Amino acid sequence: MSLHDPAARPLTDAEADARAQELIHEAYRPAPTAYRDPSPAPAYGDTPPVAQPGRPPMSQKATDASALMLTGSVAALSVSGGVSLVLFTLGQVDPVTLAIGAAGPVALVLAAGSLLKSLGRAKAASTTTTHHHYTGSVRQETTNLSSTTKGMIARTHTTLGGR
Repeated sequence: MSLHDPAARPLTDAEADARAQELIHEAYRPAPTAYRDPSPAPAYGDTPPVAQPGRPPMSQKATDASALMLTGSVAALSVSGGVSLVLFTLGQVDPVTLAIGAAGPVALVLAAGSLLKSLGRAKAASTTTTHHHYTGSVRQETTNLSSTTKGMIARTHTTLGGR
C-alpha cells in the first residue's frame, strides 16, 4: 500500500467531515421528476397537417379576454348577491322587485349576445366564395354542416348537405 492511496491512510478530521458532507448531500439529492426524450417524433408521411373540424384554437388575446369576462362576472355575481341578501334580510326590498332587478342585467347580456351572434352569422354567410386551382386529375368532395341554435332554452337544428 502506498501513502498516496486514500484508502491506505486514515482521513484527517477535515477530510472526514468533507467526505461525510458529500455522502449526506448525495443521499438527500432529489430524484429527477421528469424526463424529456430528445429523439425527434417519427414522421408518418409527407402530407402537411390540415385544420381539424370543430372549434378552432383561440389566440392569446381571446383567451385573456375570456378570462377577464369570467372573472368580472363572478365578481359582479358575488357583489350583487351580497347586496340582495342584505336588502332582503333587512326587509327593505320586495322579493318581486328584487327578482326583476336581478333579471334585468341578465336579459340585457343575453340580448347583446344574441345580436352579436346574428351579426357574426351574417358576416360569415356573406363570404362563401371558394376558388381552387388544380393541375392534373382531381376528385373533389364537399360537405357542408350547418348548425343553428335559437332560444333561451337552446334548440339546435343541424343540417348536413353535400355535393
